[in-house]
Amino acid sequence: MPSLPRRLAARLTTATATTIAADDTSRPLWRHPASIAAAVLALTLAGVPLLPDGDGDRGALAPTGEVTPAPEGAGGRGEVTPEMQSEIDRVLAEGASLDRARGRTALARAAVRCATFDGQRYCLGFGWTNQTREALAARMTTRQSFGRESTGDLDAEGIIARSRARGSVARTEAERAELTMAAQSVGKVWMLRHEIQGVPLPDGFAERHPEVATADVQTRGGFGGSYPTKSKILTSKVAQAQNQTYWCGPATMQAIGWSSQEKRKNQSYWARRLGTTSAGTAITDMVRVVNNLTDYDDADRAGPYVVLDISDFTFKQWYRLMMRHIHDYQAPVVLHPVLLKQYYPYLDDDASGHFQVGRGFDQNPDGNRQIGYFEPWDQSRFDPSEPAIGRVQWRNAYKSYRANLDHFQHNVGV
Repeated sequence: MPSLPRRLAARLTTATATTIAADDTSRPLWRHPASIAAAVLALTLAGVPLLPDGDGDRGALAPTGEVTPAPEGAGGRGEVTPEMQSEIDRVLAEGASLDRARGRTALARAAVRCATFDGQRYCLGFGWTNQTREALAARMTTRQSFGRESTGDLDAEGIIARSRARGSVARTEAERAELTMAAQSVGKVWMLRHEIQGVPLPDGFAERHPEVATADVQTRGGFGGSYPTKSKILTSKVAQAQNQTYWCGPATMQAIGWSSQEKRKNQSYWARRLGTTSAGTAITDMVRVVNNLTDYDDADRAGPYVVLDISDFTFKQWYRLMMRHIHDYQAPVVLHPVLLKQYYPYLDDDASGHFQVGRGFDQNPDGNRQIGYFEPWDQSRFDPSEPAIGRVQWRNAYKSYRANLDHFQHNVGV
């Protein structure tokens, strides 16, 4: 078995310098602005050094029988048109307002800047959304306190602090990369909304977006009967507990990267590439690294991963998205819930926003639908008095959906 797919090896050799540069500056995401003091605190925490796993790299994965054939891919990347480039430049120019902003409301609005690409709205940090800029800024200014434990999802204050602390050049570079990646994926977003939510494709869509498959759209997937009762991907070997209390992002990315590259890399490796600090990891960085360092973004798999706001998805639509991604694309989902005991009974305490690896579904005709995922959080590693949590989980899908909606960003990486 090859140690690294040929396409990925080529990508690594040609893009390592720019990728690591982007990793070191991190990506902008926006949430709760609190105060300059809070920003300074978050950045002070960001200086904590990254620690190695301590158990080294392991060998290649053995073949697994858990994978079923993928009937369709999501398509590739589209062209950044002059109109899209003009929109990117407009949003970047508005970034100067972040340096001048004072107060929670002004900081939130300056951070949440949105671009429109081919009729779809992308907002920095939140991803593809049907919500207004004002609605998203309001989410960031509403304080949320879910518990004493933080597992590593970068919250609003941390996102704002990181963005404000960057120099204007570094911030512009990071935002340009995020917006360019978004512009290249708008065709996929249209197709997801069409297939999952029934949104009609606009006139001339096929001509503008040849990178995505448009033939036989109505026969591809669908909720219920056209999918098997149960489907799962990824061997459980790749599921590891996070090694730091704030490393849910690196542990999630370790499982995704290991399953793609067929070789285990330490969580510290992924933490560096994600720009993870003790304040946590941003979901836009999770998607960026999946796109840069795995093969799951290939045209015959999930295509370019996107951050998708699911606040206007019904439970059935959310579950259909999971089935589409896992069974048809044969690619994991970056789940982005809030860890609350009411949704996850294995918790001893309520915790923060979080990342998990979505990797299966069970329509369970005789009971509640389930979703399968890898859980990186194990509270017993950091407090032996608390109960241990298993890596492989099959849980009530509706509760996972509700946990997704209870996160103020309401988004996933797909």
